Amino acid sequence: MMKKIYLLTLLLSFFSLSGFSQSYSISGEVMDSNQNLIPGANVMIPELNKGAVTNANGKYELKNITEGSYILKITYLGFKTVEQQIEVSENMELSFQLEEASYMLDGIMVSAQKREQMNKDVPIAITSYGGKFLDNTNTFEYDALSEFVPGLQIQIQSVNNPGIVIRGITSDSGDSRVEPRVSVFQDGVSISKSRGSVVELYDLERVEVLKGPQGTLFGRGAQIGAVHLIQNKAKNENSGYLKAAYGNYNQRILTGHVNTPLIEDKLFVRVAGIYNARDGFLENRSGGDLNGKETLAFRTSLKYLIGDNTTLDFIANWQRDTPPGTSFKSGRFAPLGGDTNPNTYADLERGEELGVDRDVWGLTAILKHNFNENWDFTSISAYREFDSDEAFDADGTAAPVLFFREQSKGDQFSQELRFNFDTNDRFRGFFGANFFAEDGSQSVPLEINEQSYAALLLAGDNFVVNGVPTLIPNIPNDPATFGPLAGAPLQEFNSERSTNFGKNYSGDIFIDGSYDVTDKLTATLGLRATWENINAALEVEDAPVPGLLGNFIGSFPNNIFASTNNERRKASENFTSAVGRFALDYKFNEQVSAFGNIARGRRPNVINVTATDVNVLSDETVWSYELGLKTLFMDNRLQFDANAYYYDYQNFQTTIATLDPELGLIAVPNDSGSATAYGFETSLQYALSENVSFFANYAYTDATFDDTDEDGNPQALAGNRFRLTPEHSYSIGGNISVPISNRLEAFFLPTYSYKSKVFFQEDNLEAISQDGYGLLNLRLGARLDQTKELTFFVTNALDEEFIIDAGNTGQAFGIPTFIAGPPRFFGAQFSIRF
Repeated sequence: MMKKIYLLTLLLSFFSLSGFSQSYSISGEVMDSNQNLIPGANVMIPELNKGAVTNANGKYELKNITEGSYILKITYLGFKTVEQQIEVSENMELSFQLEEASYMLDGIMVSAQKREQMNKDVPIAITSYGGKFLDNTNTFEYDALSEFVPGLQIQIQSVNNPGIVIRGITSDSGDSRVEPRVSVFQDGVSISKSRGSVVELYDLERVEVLKGPQGTLFGRGAQIGAVHLIQNKAKNENSGYLKAAYGNYNQRILTGHVNTPLIEDKLFVRVAGIYNARDGFLENRSGGDLNGKETLAFRTSLKYLIGDNTTLDFIANWQRDTPPGTSFKSGRFAPLGGDTNPNTYADLERGEELGVDRDVWGLTAILKHNFNENWDFTSISAYREFDSDEAFDADGTAAPVLFFREQSKGDQFSQELRFNFDTNDRFRGFFGANFFAEDGSQSVPLEINEQSYAALLLAGDNFVVNGVPTLIPNIPNDPATFGPLAGAPLQEFNSERSTNFGKNYSGDIFIDGSYDVTDKLTATLGLRATWENINAALEVEDAPVPGLLGNFIGSFPNNIFASTNNERRKASENFTSAVGRFALDYKFNEQVSAFGNIARGRRPNVINVTATDVNVLSDETVWSYELGLKTLFMDNRLQFDANAYYYDYQNFQTTIATLDPELGLIAVPNDSGSATAYGFETSLQYALSENVSFFANYAYTDATFDDTDEDGNPQALAGNRFRLTPEHSYSIGGNISVPISNRLEAFFLPTYSYKSKVFFQEDNLEAISQDGYGLLNLRLGARLDQTKELTFFVTNALDEEFIIDAGNTGQAFGIPTFIAGPPRFFGAQFSIRF
């Protein structure tokens, strides 16, 4: 017995001498100065490499803390860091109140890799701006983002027809069978289809623009980049905001939000909306105006705290657009008493009938559950619809010849399931699966006066004389040229319709992980495998009365569209594919990191159904190689980024509308072979003080078609630059505040952006281009108690004349049309926070 007691005593002594001691936990809440709980704050003990993130209730818990003296550190972006000395000898309850930082950069936290990270820690070229920056610069529309994001160009002919360009690659086709190259996401949900992708930018948390192939992160449509819109969600607080503005051309803006708890600490609601309208800035002599805007949008979001570790966000978006028509003005035939300058009045037939009528709505549910400190689960379920009807005059004159409508519809459902993991040591990442289904169509009804159409085909420069359309009542009485149809009468009115259909299903599995090879070097590998079932169709409804002129261009019984004999031609195929990325990130220190990545991007195959055949285009692929440097200095007040890239494309797809002598008007995608792009980008943001900050960025892009295709054959577009791609672009701007008293301050926000020459088509015609130009925007105002603002604004202050697009459908008939860019806009606005 004594021997057992002796051995037990030795054993206890051994553990005592080995430092054996009990472990404890530290828990509590983190809140702001208004007692609002803060989810997502970091609570850590650096010397133990232990940390936790506050949950949706602002609560945290650190487990397995041994007895001792430590520094507890609490950080949250936008707030001052708190460090507190603690003595751990028992379980502790500690809560903290964070003070908002007086000044720092906005938008430096991103979620591109499906987790919250500082931009400088992500091995991807990303430009991110927070809601405060967007609000200060009055950025409500996509094209305004071009001023602030190097390598991004956005052209909006109308809300129904945007062109989004990242590093030379354009995504603007409205064909329901064609996938975009640039993805647009809204809270993790793809809204990429062109005719439904333009949404108003209001009440946003931030916007992230990712450059390069992002298939592993954003799916099948992110061949060369992605724009991610993160909306403000409902919060556990009472807050509100209202902004009203009025300007020239009868501009009216009213936007704001209200946020309040419905059930204390359990259920919260946020309602936001915007009305943004402006008369057209060009007169249409046939009635109405052109190039205006009218958008009404609402959003309701609910956040339900199911438990300490589970949250549900429900978001409902609705937007209606009813702007006047787009000025597709002829560059060859002037209106009566006018000229061919795109920036002066036009005379487009149908007058006030021109314009867009579009509805977009969607529902999103985001369920998040935290299993423990290592594992999270996210489910994103979404349904979305758009229905758009745009009427436009494709010939750009008063002639009743090419009056088109484009009626686009689409609905989609998506479901993503994702698990995030973090070992709190060296390994972190995510894996999951995604299902996506869409059903869309694009219908193009055409109304035509055959007498005017004959003048277009036969009269040359006499198609329109002094602004008055020429009409040819009969086919010329020349049997040698026109055979038995010579002298036949032409109709004053005829109609026909071409409709394409796209119905697609896809399933993805994906995995992406980062491993800290050393304390300074991190390697990231991502893979996504995709199965696609693609269904394409084309149906042409023939003219009620056969069009005689179709006999001469191969489209009989129609005048324009080659017939499918009133039948729907269909084709369907299954495809499998894989994309991936490999990246290295090296941290020189806490402020400076460098990255390099190799990625493969892909644009899905296109099933090209025409009236005569079916052609499957190979999937367009790109290999991307990129190096970059990211810095963040001075307590998150100075950020500098620089990166260089090289892209190698195969099976590059282009679409140019042409009038084929056998097939009539065709505007289908074609495989143009090989292309190369390379470039350099740099950006700087600096909050010099609480009252002064500025930004600057520059991008050089050289994106051209190669001399030969993959088989060594000469290419028709060899050496041509990509459309809508300036070789040089830059922007600079600042935000200067001057205190007048303890409560009042004045502020001044100037910005200037420049783009060098761009071509509007891949054939690089000089007549279809825009020389370099710059735009100056100014904002001046006063702020009272940081809650009320009066601002005077002017955009395009120097009243620069430029065009945003040229060529268009009219180019196929030898009569290119041109769309004017906006002139000088000015006005005043008032805002209040409560």
